[in-house]
Amino acid sequence: MKRLMRTNLCHLLEQAAETRGSAAALTYKNTTCGYDELWHRVCGFASGLAAIGLGRGDRVAMLLEKRIETVVAIFGTAAAGGVFVPVNTLLRPQQVAYILADCHVNVLVTTPERLTELAKYPGACAGIAHVVLVGDAAISGDETANAGFTTHDWTSLLAHEVAPHPVTVDLDMAAILYTSGSTGKPKGVVLSHRNLIVGGESVSQYLENTSNDTILSVLPLSFDAGLSQLTTAFNVGAHVVLMNYLLPADVVRLCTKHSVTGITGVPPLWIQLAGQAWPAETAARLRYFANTGGRMPKATLDILRQRFPKALPYLMYGLTEAFRSTYLDPAEIDRRPDSIGKAIPNAEILVLRPDGSRCAPGEEGELVHRGPLVAMGYWNDAKRTAERFRPVLAEEAGWRTPELAVFSGDTVVADEEGFLFFVGRRDEMIKTSGYRVSPTEVEEVAYGTGLVRDAVALGVEDPNLGQRIVLVASPAGDLPLDQAGLLSAIKLQLPQYMVPASVFEMSTIPTNPNGKFDRVSLRERLSS
Repeated sequence: MKRLMRTNLCHLLEQAAETRGSAAALTYKNTTCGYDELWHRVCGFASGLAAIGLGRGDRVAMLLEKRIETVVAIFGTAAAGGVFVPVNTLLRPQQVAYILADCHVNVLVTTPERLTELAKYPGACAGIAHVVLVGDAAISGDETANAGFTTHDWTSLLAHEVAPHPVTVDLDMAAILYTSGSTGKPKGVVLSHRNLIVGGESVSQYLENTSNDTILSVLPLSFDAGLSQLTTAFNVGAHVVLMNYLLPADVVRLCTKHSVTGITGVPPLWIQLAGQAWPAETAARLRYFANTGGRMPKATLDILRQRFPKALPYLMYGLTEAFRSTYLDPAEIDRRPDSIGKAIPNAEILVLRPDGSRCAPGEEGELVHRGPLVAMGYWNDAKRTAERFRPVLAEEAGWRTPELAVFSGDTVVADEEGFLFFVGRRDEMIKTSGYRVSPTEVEEVAYGTGLVRDAVALGVEDPNLGQRIVLVASPAGDLPLDQAGLLSAIKLQLPQYMVPASVFEMSTIPTNPNGKFDRVSLRERLSS
């Protein structure tokens, strides 16, 4: 069989369909789809998109829970030459509306129920030409009469001829993943087909994935590590079990039912799973467990290693702008459990001083990632792209075109053997429950309630969440701050993971010499 050159994300699935045939590719609830059937549906969706006029590079957003149709839409968009934009279903309508408008989404794939909720927010679907509806629930004509878009039934859209091969090269845009930005609004990280393909190849290499693996997909597909579960599995023809996380006991149940061999999660999830009762046979089948999105507490790691005696623990570090960056070899866990390891395959991690020169072992510097996983930049934001994506190794470039690397904003230090240790974040982003939360976005919502005069959102270290969000606020009037009312109002505007865990009232919030709120002194005060 002639091997197809992988220039489009869909080629991962196409090649797996050729080699794996009807072997299980994807399971959702009680439905399992084989690789050949999954590829057939992807081609049908791509053909349907072409039939409604999707052009090369047009954006297709998925506002769906994790299900087979979501995966078909992601890979079908790639096969049609479009750019997929997975949207976290935990976001509020106004946040979804911002994302849809920011990247000029042409096609929205969602359910009737979610479309109804989204339509309640004025202008949420402005600019969208087509909406593809998944599910059986009806939607009234009144809701779409003046919406400006055409609706399509999922099944009807797939009833087209097999799609032609996409006209793309591997450096074309494939996806836009939105992550919180330090300036308040989410920022869209643009990934190429090459980024995603190399990411799947690299991660599956160090996790030693094979077609015998069954991977439980717990993380959202809008999260780079969640999407990686698909690319990693399809790269080797493994089986993916989709799960919309509700309770930790459901994870145990699905692992038992489907003989799961691999799970990737974030610290809060692992803390919950460590407290579950795992059947001995289920625990023994787990081949590896991987952590990302923050440091796993050592106590939790110790419990998990006892729970899963045959499983290899992988501690990883990554940023959306480079998909994955480092992992710690399981053989090094006992020697350096606090390390984030070394570069993943086909990547180089540098520790640089502010002037761009390399740090010596033991010297703190900024983590910089170079290689084919470096993203294309931030969608429609040249200024922020220029700040984070900059040339490296200029003195060694010589005749070559300068290469762009991504500067993480994170401070790390390397030991004499090259193992990296995380020190801290240069920006003020809050890392909670595996999510990056912009303090400005939380503060803007607090101001919008009219209950506060000043507000500062901070991340305070928390053993379960990584960081918990604390809102420092002063009342808008002369009366004491209505803390309960403030939190209730914020809950109506933000997803639960962005809602402050507590409010700290101050009559006057201190400022630094530049007139900005003194976040350093506030954080020290909260910590004490």
